Formats: sequence, C-alpha cells, structure tokens
Amino acid sequence: MAKKTYVIDTSVFLSDFNSINKFGNNDIVIPLKVLEEVDRHKKRQDSVGANARSFIRILDSLREKGCLQKGIRLEKGKGIVKVVTYDKVNERLPTDLTSGVADHMIIETALTVKATSAKSRKVILVSRDVNLRVIADSVGVDAEDYLVSQVVKDTEQLYSGIASVLVDDELIELFYAGEDIFIPKELVEEQELSLYPNIFLMLVSSSSEKKTALCRFFNFDTPISKLLDCKGNLNWGIQPKNKEQSFAFDLLIDPDIHLVTLTGQAGSGKTLCAIAAGMEQSISFGRMYERKESSKNIFSGSPKTSPIDTDLSYGKMVVSRPVQPMGRDIGFLPGSMEEKMLPWLKPIQDNIQFIMGNDKLALQQLMESGAVELEALTYIRGRSIANAFIIVDEAQNLTAHEVKTIITRAGEGTKIILTGDIEQIDNVYTNETSNGLTYAIEKFKDSAIAGHVSFKKGERSRLATEAAKRL
Repeated sequence: MAKKTYVIDTSVFLSDFNSINKFGNNDIVIPLKVLEEVDRHKKRQDSVGANARSFIRILDSLREKGCLQKGIRLEKGKGIVKVVTYDKVNERLPTDLTSGVADHMIIETALTVKATSAKSRKVILVSRDVNLRVIADSVGVDAEDYLVSQVVKDTEQLYSGIASVLVDDELIELFYAGEDIFIPKELVEEQELSLYPNIFLMLVSSSSEKKTALCRFFNFDTPISKLLDCKGNLNWGIQPKNKEQSFAFDLLIDPDIHLVTLTGQAGSGKTLCAIAAGMEQSISFGRMYERKESSKNIFSGSPKTSPIDTDLSYGKMVVSRPVQPMGRDIGFLPGSMEEKMLPWLKPIQDNIQFIMGNDKLALQQLMESGAVELEALTYIRGRSIANAFIIVDEAQNLTAHEVKTIITRAGEGTKIILTGDIEQIDNVYTNETSNGLTYAIEKFKDSAIAGHVSFKKGERSRLATEAAKRL
C-alpha cells in the first residue's frame, strides 16, 4: 500500500492527544498555525486542555530526536512527523477565501504540501471540523474525519441491548412454568441474530405474535432468567412504566453488573431509573426510608408493601455530569466546587425531589447528610472511588478518553451508570458515533459485568414525547 501524507487539523489533537501515533507508516504534517491554536487551549481545566498539554509534551519529547522543521520519525514502523508553515509567496488559496484566517491557513498548508509532493503521494487533510473538510474538498484537497474513536458507522448500528427471538409456543409455556430454558444456538444463527451477555430478549411465539415473554440472556450454557418484579415492590414508590425501564431496573439492581449504560430520548426516564435504583441500594437512603416510615408527615409517598430484597451495599451515591452548556454559556459561577456544580445538577435534584415527594428537600441537604456526593469530572483523575453508586448524566458529551478515565476510577464495590441521549450532543469535539457513551456501549457489549438498554418511549409527559418526535 502506497504511503500517504496526512495534514492534521487542530480539532484532532484536541480530541485525542495521542492521535499522532495512530496513522501507521504514513507521514504526518502539522501546520504551524495548529501549534498556535493548541497553545490557546492549554490552560483550560477540561479534557480539551488536558489533550492540548499532553500533545505539546509529545512534540517536545520528539525534539530530542531531531528537528521538527526537517522531520522526525516517530519510531520504527511509523512515519515522519513534520511542522510546516504555509507558503505566503506562492499562495494557492482562491480569492474567495480570506487569507490569515486559521482554517484557511491550514488548508493553504495542505495545498502547499500537495503541490510539493510527488504525484504518487496522496495528501489528505484530517479534521473533526465538518465545514473545514467541505472547504478543503472544494479547493481540491482530499479530506477525512478522524475516525479512530468512531465505533459504529451510524447510530442505526449502535447496540440496543434488546432483541426479539422467534421460538416455539411450547418454550414460552415452559418458561412461564418456571422450567430452565436455554436458547438454542442453532436458532439464533438461523435468525441471524447476535446475542451478547446480559442482552434482553423478547421471546415471540411462532404460532401467535401476541404470545411473548421477556427475559435476560447470559450465554448459551446458562438458562435465561425472568426479570426482576419491581412493580409495587420498590421502597421509594418508583416503578417501571414500560419494558425498557423494566430491563434497566433488572441491570441497575443486579450486584453482579458493575457498568450500566442507558440511552434514549429526552423524558424516557434514564436518569430517574438510575437515581431510584441508587436510592434503593444506598445505606444512607435506606436510613432515610426508615425515617419516612416512622414519620409520614415528613415524607410523602405510599408505604412499603413487599419490597425487593436489595443489598444496601453502597455507602453513597455519587452524581456528576459534564459541564457542557447548551447554547451560550453564562460564564463563571461563584462559590465552592459544590456550589458551582449545583446549577449543572438541577436535573438530578428534580428527579430526587420527584421520587421523595417533598419539594423542600434540596440536593444540598442530601449532600450535607452524606447521602449524595457531587464529583466534578475535571478533578476525578487519580481518584479511587470505592463502595459507591456512581451516576454520570449527559455522558454523550464526554469523549472516549474521558469515559475511560471515569470507569477506571471505580474501586471495590462500586457501580457506574452512564446515561445520555446521543442525539443531543453539545460537545463540538464529539458526535453521535464517536462520543464516550457510544464508545462505552460498543466496547462493553460482550462483557459479562456490563449491560445496556436503549429506551424507546418517552414517559415524562405527552407534550415532551410529542416534541421529541416532531421537533
């Protein structure tokens, strides 16, 4: 295969600092303007700033091997990296494009590299910026997206955690009778299905589509299991409203599942289910429920009937979300870290208040009692969080590297729940197919200690459901 020359845009390095080592034996050209743009981001206290600083350190270490202007080989089996400035004398930009604009200078550098390279050498501009790729293609420069972190081609191929299997009527009857039922491998291959550990199945009778059964699949050598019966059996009165929420609770309350990912449209109940499950299994919330039972005038809600025997093994519930604004940012917030995080965690507070049925019980009071701990993702690196039920909301705004950092913080006895809607991404450095939530779903789909559910139906209100469909 002929070697290529890749001209790398700023957006690539700010989304993955180690991208410089992921182009194989092809040569890499870094426009000088890119270094200036990276430098502007190095003081940011988020993943973009961390990527900027790490990338600069990589280039600094390369200088020990030679001169970046002349070109330095990364290592044996890899290409040469070179920093190049655009040619002001023989400017090749069309008059329609303004010179001096950063993006245009990067495209001009690519045009210069293309003009001075051998005809057999293909020059490709790599950028996460869609418009930059469009402009580059319009002036005759091949352009590509940075796809290393993209785990699926489109959202239709994303693992849903749910599948339908056509089975004999007798098998469904035996399942309801309490018999051990195994899913035949031949049947799955015949229907061209891919079954992963902890996938939820809808068994459909071959004689009648209306005769179905819901279950969880583990592997072909283990019998399928019935779902946890949550209706009317949870301490705080929350119960599943559809089969996807039932699937979610089955994973959220299973102590053998250490990572749960939940996706779905706005109002589908992802965060509510996660918080309710955390409250069911948290020691602090267990004590609160006992106080609720002994003093009904303090907490509203129906009394406990026949609750599920959940293991109160989590010492606290840790909640966080990316500090990623929708639209124009309101600027810096005053106060301590907890006070700064409170506005971002209003959705968490809304859900807790809904569950506990008391508008006066604020998230801050729960923090003071130790039941809830806020964690800023900016400072999570280096921590080891044990014995905790961790909920990361709006995880679609995280990068793959950030999700890896979060999951690797889990200590003994910790469970992590990532929730989000991949159709509502505010982070300019990710998209529907390369964000951290999508990355975690695909990478963990064949793990026996992880599970995923894609919510299909909105439950917030008729208006919210209709808006999600129409707007």
